[in-house]
Amino acid sequence: MSKTSTKGIWKVISASSMGTMIEWYDFYIFGSLAVVISTKFFPSDNPTAAFLSTLATFAAGFVVRPFGALFFGRLGDIIGRKYTFMATLLLMGGSTFLIGCIPSYETIGFLAPLLVLILRLLQGLALGGEYGGAATYVAEHAPPGEKGYWTSWIQTTATVGLFISLMVILATKSALSAENFDLWGWRVPFWVSIAMVGVSYLIRKNMDESPVFAKAKKEGTTSTNPLKESFGNRYNLKFVLLALFGATMGQGVVWYTGQFYAMSFMKTVMNVDSSQVDELLGIALLIGTPFFIVFGWLSDKVGRKYIMMFGMLLAILSYRSIYTAMYNTTDISQKTEIVENPRETTEKKADGSSVTISQKKYTDGTTMIEKKTYMDKKDVQTNISIQITSSDKWALIFLVFIQVLFVTMVYGPIAAFLVEMFPTKIRYTSMSLPYHVGNGIFGGLLPAISTYFVSHAKTAGKTDYYLDGLWYPIIIAGICFVIGMIYIDNKNKITHL
Repeated sequence: MSKTSTKGIWKVISASSMGTMIEWYDFYIFGSLAVVISTKFFPSDNPTAAFLSTLATFAAGFVVRPFGALFFGRLGDIIGRKYTFMATLLLMGGSTFLIGCIPSYETIGFLAPLLVLILRLLQGLALGGEYGGAATYVAEHAPPGEKGYWTSWIQTTATVGLFISLMVILATKSALSAENFDLWGWRVPFWVSIAMVGVSYLIRKNMDESPVFAKAKKEGTTSTNPLKESFGNRYNLKFVLLALFGATMGQGVVWYTGQFYAMSFMKTVMNVDSSQVDELLGIALLIGTPFFIVFGWLSDKVGRKYIMMFGMLLAILSYRSIYTAMYNTTDISQKTEIVENPRETTEKKADGSSVTISQKKYTDGTTMIEKKTYMDKKDVQTNISIQITSSDKWALIFLVFIQVLFVTMVYGPIAAFLVEMFPTKIRYTSMSLPYHVGNGIFGGLLPAISTYFVSHAKTAGKTDYYLDGLWYPIIIAGICFVIGMIYIDNKNKITHL
């Protein structure tokens, strides 16, 4: 490839990736702050129900992503890739900024969660149209035989967006006191988005249309009804269904297990301090992100199928062992408490409630802070925060990194895999739907479903209750692995159908 063409595609990669990364940042800032948001926009008398409601609202954004894929995918195949994902960028940025402006539940009551839900749905619609456009745009600029490598740069944007969201949260927390962050500082990451979106919009505004689409439009071979041609044509519909059930469904659950469920698990099941979780997850993501490029490049050499299927298989076989090891790092029952000089303070509030904070230290350096809020002599809320040691932090970083490695195997090649499955005139629409059903519904529902399974198992008294949430990704990925191995060959062709 010539220096000129290399320079040209790097410009495309930079412009596309920056905008897509910002959209992922916008989308995931909600999930990164789920624990805090549950106390702001939902009733505080039942913390577990409030957190599950927050996860459900988070998941709602994923559920509508397929509708965004249909709406914006159709526009992208009719009017072009460039203008469509400029519109999705503005819709996403505006929704994110406004979430940061909504008054709390205490101020406006049930109107607060309703407004959050509406804006979350708009975020989902926007993201449904963004990814397909960016992946298609980059792939249509890439030279033959290198689509896996060049589109893998787009694949890094989801993880980089999550990483930046964690870093912005950590920076905001470090700049403010704990009280100010809880009072209003948590809104800052939402507000930051609007400046990032403005810069990205200016960059995208100066981009040219995809040469492949521009050529098709000039020759008059673009589709006039992409939805009908994508899903009304039985031959193409087979590819759409196979892309979903043989690839993106499993990829989606592996992606969300390795990043979002790992974060939720450490914060809510293991009770690790929120800032420590953000820090260690950020490090694991930083170390793991380059492997998106590695496996995207490798898929150009050996094919997409076996890399993605092997990633799913490794995840299926190792998740329970990984999460058992994670849980054991903070299992207080396996640690020795230092009983000398226990610390406990009680504070009475004007509303008649009282808060008791007790601190326990353990011989390995672990510290547990337990906060109990009493109202009318009844324990209404218990919050536990565990400060882990440096060795435990690096152990968790390694265990999360392994999961991120699985993510890079299934996600690195997926954009090129999907782009190559469909013809130019219906590519945006055809690839967007299976991607966003697989990721938005099967993947996006994972945190809420898995957290519910863990809560139910804990209530039932199971000793290994913390592992029950893994059955969902293991089963979904297992089904996808079988279908993908049987019905997809290594050149993205359907077999036996």
